[in-house]
Amino acid sequence: MVDRGGGGEGSGDVSRDDSDEGMDSPQGFGNTDRGSLFPARPRSSLLSWGYYLITLPFRLTLSSLSSLFFFVYRIVYPYPRRLTDPLGDVLRFIGEYENEYGQQHPAFFQGSYSQALSHAKSELKFMLVYLHCADHQDTPVFCRTTLSDPNLVEYVNNTMVFWGCSVTTAEGYRVSQALRENAYPFLALIVLRDGRMTVIGRLEGPSSPSQLTTQLQAFVRDNEAHLVVARAERQERELTAALRLQQDEDYQESLRADQEKERKKQQEREQAERIELEEREKEEDQQRQKDNIRRLKVEMVDNVPQEPEEGVDGVVHIVVKLPQGTRLERRFLKTESLSCLYYYIFCHPDSPDRFQVTTNFPRQVVPCEPTTSNPLPPTFEEFRLPPRSMLFVSDLDA
Repeated sequence: MVDRGGGGEGSGDVSRDDSDEGMDSPQGFGNTDRGSLFPARPRSSLLSWGYYLITLPFRLTLSSLSSLFFFVYRIVYPYPRRLTDPLGDVLRFIGEYENEYGQQHPAFFQGSYSQALSHAKSELKFMLVYLHCADHQDTPVFCRTTLSDPNLVEYVNNTMVFWGCSVTTAEGYRVSQALRENAYPFLALIVLRDGRMTVIGRLEGPSSPSQLTTQLQAFVRDNEAHLVVARAERQERELTAALRLQQDEDYQESLRADQEKERKKQQEREQAERIELEEREKEEDQQRQKDNIRRLKVEMVDNVPQEPEEGVDGVVHIVVKLPQGTRLERRFLKTESLSCLYYYIFCHPDSPDRFQVTTNFPRQVVPCEPTTSNPLPPTFEEFRLPPRSMLFVSDLDA
């Protein structure tokens, strides 16, 4: 029996479990065959009509007894109602199917019904559901001839996600309750339509490989537009997302560039401020040194001894030439320390702040400045300066 929609008893949500995606059954075409209970009537010839009328009572009796036996069997051995291991149910079914009918069949999706729905939706493919009833009289022939047909296998594998399970398992029973099958073998074709996984076709009862392939191709042809729309919408969403991502990346790159510029400007400002601070501190330090030197020049005047009279014994006459050309003349006692000469030059207004005193020829540094290493410079006599000497002052800061 072929049903192109869900207009009858089997319509509605294909899953009654909240863990599955919601599914609709479209309003489609009416059934072309109401099941396998009544044999098909012959199309022509009196002989065929006669054979049909003669065998009709036997066919009706056999079909009724088979349905009654199946009904009583299910009362005694009801289908399981609780879900325990959906994936395990599917994998066990696949193993039992291949042990019974071989591996020549469409590739079963190895996952639960919910996982198969999600996979078909994400891949934008048709999903073909097969509910297996091992007790049904038409099941062995259908599995060995129809589902093993090479052309059908190739078509289903290239076009659809194929999922199957036995109705004697908890997972299979749950799916059968959602799809509401009327006869076996049972196939349902599902596709994404209007954002929901929807049953678009139901095939119930036995069929040949060519009939099943033709019916599936018709379903696919009639509903391919839904996947085309879904692919276009997804492509548009992906393009929009890619564009948004690119815009975000461009914005982040621009933001990073602006932040880098601001960082460099901040570094330049900090560098300028640091240089300005260093220069200001340097100027302040120099000013403190100058102020200290001016103070020392005033205080150290007292360290310069009184100049001896002309003609007194033990006197040396010193001529000092400053860097800017100023000449200083002064008499000192030979017994006085050379530090007196240093204080005399240091306290002069034209004297450099830091200086060195040397003789002319031979050139020799006069150790007149009191330092940590030389706190008591020698006397004029100890340094052996001539009675009349000319000394030169060098500016150490020049």
